[in-house]
Amino acid sequence: MNASASRTPARIIAAALLLALLGGCSSAHSDRSDPPPVKSKADAQTWAQQITEHMARTAGIEPDPATVDAFFSPCTGKNGETASDDRYILMYSVDSHVPRDRHPEAVRKIRDMLTGEGLTVEGYREAVDGKPDALVDAFHPSSRYTATASTAGTGDLMYLRVITPCLLPPSDGPAPSNP
Repeated sequence: MNASASRTPARIIAAALLLALLGGCSSAHSDRSDPPPVKSKADAQTWAQQITEHMARTAGIEPDPATVDAFFSPCTGKNGETASDDRYILMYSVDSHVPRDRHPEAVRKIRDMLTGEGLTVEGYREAVDGKPDALVDAFHPSSRYTATASTAGTGDLMYLRVITPCLLPPSDGPAPSNP
């Protein structure tokens, strides 16, 4: 199985998690008629990369740039509807090779950093059946993004992920003129 095929389930899980957390493109923290934040896809990807790099530095691990996966998906409402304005969600991930016995320490450091920066931890574990199988999953209440660090599979891989809320690309209209 190639790396792309093995990530498909992770993408589906990440999309389901995002929809569950955000209720489609809406948020409990804003009026449903509020437009999503405006951000170009390039800016969103740069921002997500910066967050995953910050997570990695905090844990003392190195992300592998060759494993970056930036998946843009249209925003979907509660009833499966999509808007015609190209709004999107970015699911960004990168892998890191970390000895399995260091995974609990890495997620502990990332958890502490994320909570210190105002995120709410919604999932956390260090082991399953007494073996290192670490996860921290956190949500930023005002910016509405999720950040996750987790053991991936049975080897030494650790995934670092960021999922944005629904974002709206900038319009291509003419720039405003100065009077």
